[in-house]
Amino acid sequence: MVSEKDLGAVQDELHQLRNRVPQLTGALAAGVDGLVVAHDTPGVDPEGLAALTAAALGVAVRVADATGNGGFRELLVRGERGYVATYAAGRTAVLTLLAGDRVNVGRLHLEGRRSGARIGELLDAADASAREAGRAGRPLGSVSSAPPARTRTTRTTRTPRATSADARTATDS
Repeated sequence: MVSEKDLGAVQDELHQLRNRVPQLTGALAAGVDGLVVAHDTPGVDPEGLAALTAAALGVAVRVADATGNGGFRELLVRGERGYVATYAAGRTAVLTLLAGDRVNVGRLHLEGRRSGARIGELLDAADASAREAGRAGRPLGSVSSAPPARTRTTRTTRTPRATSADARTATDS
């Protein structure tokens, strides 16, 4: 369960991030299951963005695994009018940033990684506290004590498709 205090802290981090990177047009923290945790996304449907982020995360996790590049860290999409960047935020959440085409991408990555780590710490600590206390409430992402499944496939073997609920993220230490 994520407390109102923790949700407020995540929301504050999103607002501060938008102040530090003026070219940001939106920021969203979501569980890997596609549920919104907090958002600052004027003009963009946060629920739709969170769902699309979960879908993209599922593909990114599979690509990273299939290529042997380790756990998911970040994803950058460049469109004609701007960027969408998604960063790991702890074990069960992601941070998605929307930015205009004139953003300094290096600064976007620097601030996105830092904010993702902060948000991940907040949400992971809140989740751990809730599990210790045995409280039920608003779950965050696909919280599970089981480690993520690591399935390797070959061209001749078909395995079930991973879902965003199977996705796990990790942040740099």
